[in-house]
Amino acid sequence: MAYLTTNFFEGGTADQYRVVLGAAHPNGVLPAGQKNHFSGPTEDGWLVVAVWDSKESYDRFMSETLMPALNQVSGGFTGIPQRRDVQDVDIAVASL
Repeated sequence: MAYLTTNFFEGGTADQYRVVLGAAHPNGVLPAGQKNHFSGPTEDGWLVVAVWDSKESYDRFMSETLMPALNQVSGGFTGIPQRRDVQDVDIAVASL
């Protein structure tokens, strides 16, 4: 079953997001297990939403890719995001 994560960065900006995106998705490719990635500005910050094939894939990405990469860059988001997760995601896709 799919796993969904949301991270809201209060006061976050597009420039900060680009720094993090470069670290998290080198070469513009989604990491193994990530099926979708969405982000954008809100009235008071930046929201990132990702759908994963499993929580295990997400946990592996966090420990093996994202956190080590973020230790090597500056200018990304600061502070701890407001995070929400959904373990068993129902996905419906419509034609746009």
